[in-house]
Amino acid sequence: MTATAPNPFTPSAPGKLRVDIWSDIACPWCYIGKRRFETALQDFPQKDEVEVVWHSFELDPSAPVSNPQSMRDALARKYGRTPAQAQEMMDNMTGAAAGDGLEYHFENTRLTNTFLAHQLIHLAAGHSQQDAMKERLLLAYMSEGQNVGKVETLVELAQQIGLDGAEVRTALESGQYADDVRQDEAQAQALGISGVPFFVMGGKYGISGAQGADVLRGALDQVWTETHPAPLTLLGTQNDAEGCEDGQCAVPQNAVPSQN
Repeated sequence: MTATAPNPFTPSAPGKLRVDIWSDIACPWCYIGKRRFETALQDFPQKDEVEVVWHSFELDPSAPVSNPQSMRDALARKYGRTPAQAQEMMDNMTGAAAGDGLEYHFENTRLTNTFLAHQLIHLAAGHSQQDAMKERLLLAYMSEGQNVGKVETLVELAQQIGLDGAEVRTALESGQYADDVRQDEAQAQALGISGVPFFVMGGKYGISGAQGADVLRGALDQVWTETHPAPLTLLGTQNDAEGCEDGQCAVPQNAVPSQN
């Protein structure tokens, strides 16, 4: 008999709707996607039953921890644009972020490697602080110009959300959660995920990109309905009598199974 592999998208408790999200800290659309998803959740009737799990995805695993390039120059080089065109890209992204209540300051962005930051998010998950850590890291990178690739910076940010600095430092310096990051990335590759943010709802439906809050809300409604069917509603009056009367057959309450 062949054992069935466990479903990696199984929620932590029965009745929950699990939403898995792959994203990178160094991804402007990922912060916007996070905020739009939170907006979609605000008036979702079953929002307390939604379990969000963040997964690691590095847009540039080879990026150095310290990169003297500006965001404008990096974009111009990556996409073959002029500095003016790259600046226009940044301005458009800043405007999109502002539409969702976020304040981007690309002029201060410290380009870096996000591998350690992703490890920190895994550590925070063990303290039920995964979402808070993700939020703090995105804010630090997109708005505050902090280098989230350095251990010192990560320890300080972790302490700001209540994590123990000594534990964080030890975990990051030892690579305690490195394999967890690599497993996330391997799973993304197996699923064919090539860009982020990427949402998997109920282990069944994938949504690529920072879709609008209305799209995400519609997806939540659809997946919830499919995975949590409503109980049957009885029409008419149920007959409690034994036997077959008034259009239905009831099992006698005192019936004893045959021993033959």
